[in-house]
Amino acid sequence: MLEDGFGREVTGVRVSLTDRCNFDCVYCHNEGLGDTRGPMEPADDEMSTDDVVRFLEVAAEFDVDSVKFTGGEPMLREDLEEIVHRTPDSMETSLTTNGTFLPERADALADAGLERVNVSQDALSPEAFAEVTKSTAYEDVLEGVDAALDAGLAPVKLNMVVFEQTAGYVPEMVDHVAENDGLQLQLIEYMPELAGRPDWAVDIERVHGWLEEQADRVERREMHGRNRYFVDGGMVEIVDPVGNADFCANCHRVRVTHEGYLKGCLNRNDDLKSMGEMSKPEIREAFRDTVAERVPYYGEYMVQEDGEWVFNEEYIGA
Repeated sequence: MLEDGFGREVTGVRVSLTDRCNFDCVYCHNEGLGDTRGPMEPADDEMSTDDVVRFLEVAAEFDVDSVKFTGGEPMLREDLEEIVHRTPDSMETSLTTNGTFLPERADALADAGLERVNVSQDALSPEAFAEVTKSTAYEDVLEGVDAALDAGLAPVKLNMVVFEQTAGYVPEMVDHVAENDGLQLQLIEYMPELAGRPDWAVDIERVHGWLEEQADRVERREMHGRNRYFVDGGMVEIVDPVGNADFCANCHRVRVTHEGYLKGCLNRNDDLKSMGEMSKPEIREAFRDTVAERVPYYGEYMVQEDGEWVFNEEYIGA
C-alpha cells in the first residue's frame, strides 16, 4: 500500500468515467456538459473500458481495496456493467449517480458485482427538484432508488448538497430516510471553491447543531472523524470538507479524471498527472508519483493566516 509524505495511505480511488451529465445542477462546476442522449460507447476523450480496468488492476497491486465510479453521470457509459464486472475481486465497488438510469440497469449492475450506490437527491418535490437540477426526471430518480433497493444495493445513500437553496429541505429529507427502510442521508457541504457563488454557502455547523438536537444518538466515524446522527431510526451523515483540516488529514483517496489523469486532491487541478498511453508500467509510475506528491489541501496547501485560509507559498508555482 502506498503512503504519501503525510502518512496517509491510499486505500481507495474515485474514477470519473465521463464529464457528461443529463442534469444541469446549479451547484455543479461542470453543468450538463456534452452529449447526453443516453448511455453510449466511451467518447473520444474518455478512458476506454480496457483503460479503466487496467488502471484498477494496477491500483489493486498497491492494495487499494475500494473504487467509486463517478462522473458527470457514470451511467451515460453503456460499458459500466462490464467495467464493474471486470473490477478486481479484492475491490469493493460503489457508484455515485443521479439515478435516472437505475430502473433499467440496477439488476444488471448488482449482478456484475456493484455493492453500493449513492443517488443524488436534493429535494422531495418535483418543483423543488427541478429548480436545483434543471431536470424534470424527479419520478425517474425515485424509481431508480426503489430499483436499487430491489436489486439488493442497500443501504442506498441519498446525496444532498446543502446550500442556500436546499437548506430548508433538510428536515423533510431527514424524515424521509427515517420513514423508508434501506435509505441513508448524506448531507454534503457546498464547495464554493469548485462551483463559485460563495454567497450560496450556509454555516454547516448550524446543520450539525440542529441534527444533534434531533438525534437519538450520535456516533463518530473513524474515517474523517465524521459524525453520524440517528434520528427516529434514520441515519444522517455530514460531509464537511470546506476549511476542515481534519478531513484533509484523513483523506485516503486518489482520483482519476475521465481523460485518464490522476489527481491527488479534489480541490486542485494543478496536480494532474497523465497516465500516458495507459500501459501498466506508465500507470504504476504515475500512481506512485501522484501519491508521493499528495498534500492535504487544508492545513498544508492552504494554511490559516489571521483567521483566513491563504495559499501556502511553498506550493505556488510548484
